[in-house]
Amino acid sequence: MTQQDQLEFNHIPDADVLPPPPRALMTLVLAVFTLLILGIGGALVYLPNRGSLANLFEGGLRFALIATFVIAIGSVLARKLLLRRTAPILLTLLVLGWIVGSIAFIAVYRSQLAPGQREVAKNVLPFMSAFDPPLPPPDAALPTPSSGDSAISADALLSGSFGLATATAPIIEATVSQAEGQIVLPSATPPPPTATATLEPTLPATTQPTLQPAVQNPTSIPGQTLAGNPALQLPVFASLGGIKPVKQTWNNCGPANITMALSFYGWSSGQEVAQAYVRPSTEDKNVNPWELVAFVREQTGFQALTRIGGNMTVLKQFIANQIPVVVESGYLYEGSDWLGHYKTLVGYDDTRGVFLFYDSWLGPGENGNGLPISYSDFDANWAYFNRTFIAVYTAADESLVRAILGDLADPNQAAEIAAETAQAELQINRQNAVSWFNLGTALTRLGRYEEAATAFDQSRRQNPPLPWRMTWYQFAPFEAYYNVGRYDEVLSLAEANLSNSGEYVEEMHYWQGRVFEAQGNVNGARAAFQRALGHNSRYTAAREALESLPA
Repeated sequence: MTQQDQLEFNHIPDADVLPPPPRALMTLVLAVFTLLILGIGGALVYLPNRGSLANLFEGGLRFALIATFVIAIGSVLARKLLLRRTAPILLTLLVLGWIVGSIAFIAVYRSQLAPGQREVAKNVLPFMSAFDPPLPPPDAALPTPSSGDSAISADALLSGSFGLATATAPIIEATVSQAEGQIVLPSATPPPPTATATLEPTLPATTQPTLQPAVQNPTSIPGQTLAGNPALQLPVFASLGGIKPVKQTWNNCGPANITMALSFYGWSSGQEVAQAYVRPSTEDKNVNPWELVAFVREQTGFQALTRIGGNMTVLKQFIANQIPVVVESGYLYEGSDWLGHYKTLVGYDDTRGVFLFYDSWLGPGENGNGLPISYSDFDANWAYFNRTFIAVYTAADESLVRAILGDLADPNQAAEIAAETAQAELQINRQNAVSWFNLGTALTRLGRYEEAATAFDQSRRQNPPLPWRMTWYQFAPFEAYYNVGRYDEVLSLAEANLSNSGEYVEEMHYWQGRVFEAQGNVNGARAAFQRALGHNSRYTAAREALESLPA
């Protein structure tokens, strides 16, 4: 074969080799394939998480990152098969998409996401905390009262008597009013016995040790007997073994702590069980003590009660007698504002002057022995919640619980004790805003609304002021002002909270609704009660108020 023939032979197309497809067609196929993959991937992320926008964030972000990586690498590797400008255009669109998407996400994060959803986003992208909506400064306080309309003077409150009587009522846990967040005495005729028997109604009253007016560091004497009952002897040291630490999920210290207390008796369910009962909405900012008590009584087969006006001796007696107790107190975590927080006590040690507790956020302490806190610091934090405690016990321990409580067994007398304690503290330091607030709460429990309103006025005028979150957790000021017709004060407190993430506290909407109803604004009241129920579908008072409105 001549050289010319060889050249011509080499240029004959091979009939078995197909020419490459047009680049335009390849580009179209890639676009369709990319959209298909994005659609399928998005569906796989969305469908398992329907109804849980928070869970959607993490999966969606991971999918976006993976999709971006695959598209970018694929467009580079296949650039010779695509139209000449397809790869750079696609990469440019990806960059622009991330820029626009990031700006849109930040805007949605700040203005549309609920706090719990923002927490989920921050778990994946910690730097998003820089875009949190602004909160009041650390020294912010409750709004001061617009006027002093109360007919009762502050001096009268400091010199009056609250008439502590002898306890005769049984310790049958009282009916709880969700409207006021207040405990009401049970009827004179106790209910019939149930599978988990109630306390005996005829148990004699015991005398509670005398309360001291100021914060103190009590110590116990080995073998000390109180009220003549050997069961109330206080050793120098006591602890509760068998409580399992629980690390709370976001904003879930109430369910986590009641779960810890129940674990002492072998309760093995997780905090999500209590959460489903007391926080139907995961955004609920606050769980009231009586809600935790209702969960224990109605869902677990165990017993529980809550009281204000406690003291450290009572707490020690519970611990020494192997009865778990949860306290509600104020707390200032490092790098955070003041918050309300539950703690589960697991021991005390008079030789060191400390209580030992499990913290659902900070943990169980070294070797699980509990975190120590001095008696003085403990009481200072506890005082923010009027020394509220929750005891969790069995039916077999009812008589013992009754003996430990003494006068605190009667909810009305517990309120009287709390009032007298606050009054004594104010006689020492009249500028104590916490004591004024506690006095108002106790007087509200007793139905003495005019006096309570005066006490709350005083609490809101003191310096240093009360923390601005105080009425996220305690609602007696709303009840007192409402019942004396000071509706502007109710709305002022509610609106201050609603502008600072308090829109997830259902009581804010409830009290708004009560005021709107009293003012004849039926439509406004209806909308407010519906908002309250939207945040907590179990809020009986809001449902009853809504149903009572005229059509």
